[in-house]
Amino acid sequence: MKRLGFPGVLLALTLLLTACPFQPPPPVSPTECPVGPMEVQEAEPLRLQGLGQFAGEYVPGELLVLPKPGLSLSVFRAEGAEPQEALSRGFLRVRVPRGQEKARAQALLRAGAQYVQPNYLYRPLAVPNDPLYLPNQKAYLNGLVGLEAAWNSSTGRGCPPLIAVLDTGILPHEDFQTSKYLPRRVKLDVANQDEDPTDRLTDSSRGHGLMVAGVLAADTNNRQGIAGITWGGYAIPIKVGLDNGVFSTAYIAQGIRLARSLGVRVVNISLGGVGIYDAYLDAELAQARANGLVILAAAGNYSAPYTGYTSGGPVMFPASSTSVVAVGAVNSSRERADFSAHGPELDLVAPGVNLAVLSPTNPQEYASATGTSFASPVVAGVAALYMSRYASERKAWPTPDQVYLCLTATAEDLGNSGPDEEYGFGLVRADRIFSSAYASVCFP
Repeated sequence: MKRLGFPGVLLALTLLLTACPFQPPPPVSPTECPVGPMEVQEAEPLRLQGLGQFAGEYVPGELLVLPKPGLSLSVFRAEGAEPQEALSRGFLRVRVPRGQEKARAQALLRAGAQYVQPNYLYRPLAVPNDPLYLPNQKAYLNGLVGLEAAWNSSTGRGCPPLIAVLDTGILPHEDFQTSKYLPRRVKLDVANQDEDPTDRLTDSSRGHGLMVAGVLAADTNNRQGIAGITWGGYAIPIKVGLDNGVFSTAYIAQGIRLARSLGVRVVNISLGGVGIYDAYLDAELAQARANGLVILAAAGNYSAPYTGYTSGGPVMFPASSTSVVAVGAVNSSRERADFSAHGPELDLVAPGVNLAVLSPTNPQEYASATGTSFASPVVAGVAALYMSRYASERKAWPTPDQVYLCLTATAEDLGNSGPDEEYGFGLVRADRIFSSAYASVCFP
């Protein structure tokens, strides 16, 4: 399974107040919580060389290029590549003739580029069912995940971590108000470079970001609607797709960097690319984890026709990254959902079939939704509960390694004994995290 050793380092509250370019969320006492932006570790030079994988789906007519130092832009144009924008880590996004992406990439390498890859496309990993209110949310999430016992120990309000939802954006809803955090003067729509993260899609993915955010952090204990996994976490929606439905490497990487700059501690990505390895995005994920971010992603769905599978296939990227906790879906019987991706990269599973979500069509209604998209925020919310309790007691945030160890060590083993490709380490169990039986692992 995936393990990396990167410690998270923290600064004091006074630094937060002088360093943040926005109004922080309602403060907690600096004597109780380790509030402050993380220290940004210096990024190591990228050692990528050669040609990226030309597989899966990618933006037609675009490439991501890492030039060697001193390479002139005129060289790009001579090879039929028109520079569009500078990205992080020295990369450039360039435009090339459609249908000639790989040929132009090879030409750029011959002309002196260090590394070239496609600008991969990612898709939201679920489609909602017909709207209805589900009265069995308690039986489903509490019965499988043990949330009520966990809430007795932590609701996430003591030291609430900032949680970023990288997705389609959000829509207004009555049950997602107090836990939604929109920092001022921050371009939360990284794809369109504006401050409004409203979901403006018109296809079946519209509302995906709202539903994911609602599973994670719907307003709770407010006498209406559904309960979020974490009651007190502040969810920051970061829109990483264009209004025409294009979710690309470049936009997701920008979203990750924005989350780092905002002091986010938990990131949920319910997006996936089929059959790809995205080296540029992987480098951004590794850098974020090295700076203390816990990143979770949906393992992927394979019931959609575009995947070429009729049942669960291999774990999609970015869930397959070694810097990410990959989350698959189980049904109410603790069986892997037939659509849920599986493989050696899978870390955990969580409920992902017919979960209660916020309705994307009416701000006073609720719906049900199915997919690994909604299993991932369940685990992200449990991680936030754990991190809140840990920070309240230890006056420091747990490292990503510590969070990973706690989540996997307390999981309910399913399938074959021990970690396996169907269930990873097993079903996330919030109640076990705060049990004295696991104190030596989660609160050493």
